[in-house]
Amino acid sequence: MFSFADVTRARSVVHQHLPPTPARSYPALDAAVGASVLVKHENLQPVGAFKVRGGLTLLAAMSEQDRSRGTVSYSTGNHARSLAYASRAYGAPCTVVMPATAAPAKAKAIEELDAQVVLHGDDLEAAQHHAEKLAERSGARLVSPGDTPELLAGVGTLYLEIFEAHPDLEAILVPVGSGTGASAATVVARELAPGCRVIGVQSTESRAAHDSWRSGELAKRPNRTRVAGLATGRGYALPQSVMRAGLADFLLVTDDEIAAAQRLLATTADTVAEGAGAAALAGLLSRRDLFEGTRVAIVCTGGNADEAELAMLG
Repeated sequence: MFSFADVTRARSVVHQHLPPTPARSYPALDAAVGASVLVKHENLQPVGAFKVRGGLTLLAAMSEQDRSRGTVSYSTGNHARSLAYASRAYGAPCTVVMPATAAPAKAKAIEELDAQVVLHGDDLEAAQHHAEKLAERSGARLVSPGDTPELLAGVGTLYLEIFEAHPDLEAILVPVGSGTGASAATVVARELAPGCRVIGVQSTESRAAHDSWRSGELAKRPNRTRVAGLATGRGYALPQSVMRAGLADFLLVTDDEIAAAQRLLATTADTVAEGAGAAALAGLLSRRDLFEGTRVAIVCTGGNADEAELAMLG
């Protein structure tokens, strides 16, 4: 269903559109953490998030006929924006269903990429059900944010960039919403850096992926986090199956710990991260004993913090 070969094939597609993002170290951050920390800056992507790699890979793999019918998906923000960006690049229509509570600025950013935004329901589950109905009526491809192999292959290219340059990393921490990034990381690490532990990080207030991985069964959990990029209320089958085979550990952190990590990235690495983009650092800080003196990488998966989120950071 998903392999290292899929990631290597996706590289040529992604690099037609996007240069590799930088991976940098910051002495002040190292000193604050007590480890040698490499920050992978996916917040510098044109849509401000790593998911654009998956969107481009998906649209490239679709036939012209399928592209003409377009895509329908559901998202709280970054997946939608990435799919809209890729759809515009390939001249395909795109409709995204977002919860009615979605930040207006995030909906506007998607519309500016020529996609149609439909606001529906109180949460992502309601948005998903509406997206399914729209796809059935229109004949467009329904794109799951988690259970779409092309998305995993595309986001896996960021780990090619990391591990080809830094095969001696001892651990890499990855934020988990649906789990596309963490599952792709395990597949690439197994081939290029087998000594590196891949560790997922999720909010205690939206722990469905964590609990699914721990139990071995897909779980639904209350979705109360204020971190939009981690706000998934259920486990996704494809990334869960991959993570079970390769994830070394899965940490839970509070929303307040994530906010503290956002502040630390801003002050020590001059990096504006959205909550999900700082979750990996929050995981690192929550278990300093595991990482003291080691070479670790964290993925800053996105930088799309809205005004309300930035105001909360003070």
